[in-house]
Amino acid sequence: MKIVLGILLTLFLNASCNNVKQNDVNDSSVTEYEDVVTDNYELSKPSSNSNAVLILFGGFPENSETIKREFKIMTFAQENNVAVLYMNYNQKLWMSKEDKRALKEKVETIFVTNELSPKDVYIGGFSSGGNITLLLSDYLIASKSSIQPKGIFIIDSPVDLLELYRLSERNLERNFSEGSIQEATWLIDVFKSEFGKPEDGIKSYESFSPYTSETGNISNLSKLDGLKIRFYSEPDTIWWKENRNNEPTDLNAHWIEKLATQLKQELTNSSVEYITTENKGYRSNGDRHPHSWSIVDEKDLINWITIK
Repeated sequence: MKIVLGILLTLFLNASCNNVKQNDVNDSSVTEYEDVVTDNYELSKPSSNSNAVLILFGGFPENSETIKREFKIMTFAQENNVAVLYMNYNQKLWMSKEDKRALKEKVETIFVTNELSPKDVYIGGFSSGGNITLLLSDYLIASKSSIQPKGIFIIDSPVDLLELYRLSERNLERNFSEGSIQEATWLIDVFKSEFGKPEDGIKSYESFSPYTSETGNISNLSKLDGLKIRFYSEPDTIWWKENRNNEPTDLNAHWIEKLATQLKQELTNSSVEYITTENKGYRSNGDRHPHSWSIVDEKDLINWITIK
């Protein structure tokens, strides 16, 4: 299992109690914050009413601590009185109807328990957490939840599961590295078990994937019209070729760009942005990797959230 989690992190990339403490804030003009820590999530919220709530989902196998380490959002959140909810919800590339219902109820309970306002809610996720962001946000709107997101963003997410299956097949053929082979083998086995072989039909892939480029299917995102939407990627083709032997059309960025283009055409009431970066992708340990939280400009993101 440890090997699998490590592989997935490369690809895409706690005690059960309400432990409340005050954050140290040197600037007296900044509102004091409280930290709430549970098994399911961590929350940093202003001691007074917040201007917005930002919900974050990590990728395989990230938890709240990983997100906080890799995504330095809190300084800018505090400066703008934004609450940040870090979800310990991972190891998901797609969601069943029951998954969506259960996660919706979990998030609604968190808001009630912590007296968070559902007025200005933004949801974002990295890698597979971006898939969760897209699918959950659509479900929140469709189910008329008390939580209606104003905006969402994803960071280098594998939005097309069918193409992810096909990439795994290509990686097996390339035989580039042991890790790549293990990763591709695991994904193909999982997808075959859950959705069947694509050559036997892609209906199941369309039913669970945020996007299926082959057919232009965005049925799982149809309720997002009217939202502010951002897609982030760093399509460093040289890095991916040297380190993974991938071609430009193998990258998450390729399929994200296609999705962004289609949503701009079909979600006529939404503001859809596709944002690419150069040489910003680094892990917190200093390792260069374009598949990282760091490609997002945190200050600009908070401005996007707070400017109405």
